[in-house]
Amino acid sequence: MSAIIVDNISKKFRIPHEKKNTVFQNIVGLIKRQFDYEEFWALKDVSFEVNKGEALGIIGRNGSGKSTLLKILARVLYSDSGSVALDGKVASFLELGVGFQPELTAKENVYIYSSILGLRRKQVDRIYDDIFDFAELKKFETMKLKNFSSGMTLRLAFATAIHANPDTFLIDEVFAVGDEAFKKKCRDKMSQFKAEGKTIVFVSHALDTVKALCQRSMLLNEGRIVTMGDTEKVINDYLALLQGK
Repeated sequence: MSAIIVDNISKKFRIPHEKKNTVFQNIVGLIKRQFDYEEFWALKDVSFEVNKGEALGIIGRNGSGKSTLLKILARVLYSDSGSVALDGKVASFLELGVGFQPELTAKENVYIYSSILGLRRKQVDRIYDDIFDFAELKKFETMKLKNFSSGMTLRLAFATAIHANPDTFLIDEVFAVGDEAFKKKCRDKMSQFKAEGKTIVFVSHALDTVKALCQRSMLLNEGRIVTMGDTEKVINDYLALLQGK
């Protein structure tokens, strides 16, 4: 049974050619609208499925469309065409602090983020100590998030999401920040969830981690799927692409 179905999605962005600072420049820009930007297709005709309990890796060069794809799956962006269907509760790790409020304390953010993930306050009360114990941030629970380092923010987001017990994880380079001990802690937790039958979509440049976590992977290049299948073969295709073969 499929946890994720992506059907022929495409996404384009408009890249301005020049910056307009004056009223006159904006008026001229309206008259010459067709010359003010160019269209960039971040994704083009992408289709695939992810089975429940599967860990799918997504690799590719910078600008290949990986993060855009993950943001569409997470409903942060919407495709210009095609459709996406996800089954079950989804937790996403896209950019540090997405969904967090820097002027609020860590404690307040945990309750807000948990509610976004579908938990009620009483449920959060039960897992609250476990969240801060995993994140190793108990003594900082009353500190405003704006005073957290990027690594501390990551730890809090990751700990909150995993204790919400989602069905699917969407992960974009979440293991790239933080000390080695916490990175290992995250990898071990993901391996545990994989063993429990959770669905994982993992975007990363860390090929060894992709190989360890994902049996199947996808290679994106210039917004299109180049190849998809056994992770080791896909990684070899990626390395060949980098070498210009």
